[in-house]
Amino acid sequence: MALPVVVDSDYLKEIDKARRHLRALIANRNCAPIMLRLAWHDAGTYDANTNTGGPNGSIRTKEESSHGSNNGLNKAIDFCEEVKSKHPRITYADLYQLAGVVAVEVTGGPTIDFLPGRRDSKISPKEGRLPDAKKGVPHLRDIFYRMGLSDKDIVALSGGHTLGRAHPERSGFDGPWTEDPLKFDNSYFTELLKEESVGLLKLPTDKALLDDPSFRRYVELYAKDEDVFFRDYAESHKKLSELGFVPSKAASPKDATVLAQSAVGIVVSAAVVILSYLYEVRKRGK
Repeated sequence: MALPVVVDSDYLKEIDKARRHLRALIANRNCAPIMLRLAWHDAGTYDANTNTGGPNGSIRTKEESSHGSNNGLNKAIDFCEEVKSKHPRITYADLYQLAGVVAVEVTGGPTIDFLPGRRDSKISPKEGRLPDAKKGVPHLRDIFYRMGLSDKDIVALSGGHTLGRAHPERSGFDGPWTEDPLKFDNSYFTELLKEESVGLLKLPTDKALLDDPSFRRYVELYAKDEDVFFRDYAESHKKLSELGFVPSKAASPKDATVLAQSAVGIVVSAAVVILSYLYEVRKRGK
């Protein structure tokens, strides 16, 4: 088992430096979609019943990266390796999730709260834990409920397809979901509700969001109100990125102040006791 990650001030500084490095890399190479896909696929193997899989960096192993659903992701793994070489202390698990967060932000999406401290693992779950684009509503629920996510999470995270396109050599499908695959907005939902979106992709899993009343109400809400979509997406992305992860409890500045005050109080009390004792001894000696 991997040792706990020490999230101290030095580690947080490295996270900030890696964030800046990722921001430049993603902007320069227009690789936000594949970096987001890497973060999703590393996290999306989580099984809440067995507490296995999840955002632990195992997707970098040859066994897991060779899964059919991960076709093409070696490119994103290599991009992250460039950042890792400059910030070796950061875990792969943190790096991949940070890359997903930055990918959303660089393309105009919401700011997503990021907590570091994930442990790395090389234990790969069996193939078949990620969504299959050829299947419908029951499959989506089976996959996402297994992770511990909700209907709202399913629809909000699906909105992330506003970035990128499908590639036939990776998924068997071809084409983008939106007119601008490098802009994070709510156009995935507006296009989904159109009768015809010429040249734009609609997978069976996309159409499933319209077939189910619980899913469809979120589709309609997000198509109407981008601010609500951004809010819900940020919440759902954070949940996905932290599946099975228990952040270390770092002492807050307030906690540190209380501890310092307590220590001072103990020292002062001890000094008073010692001085009183010496005074009594001296008094008796007179």
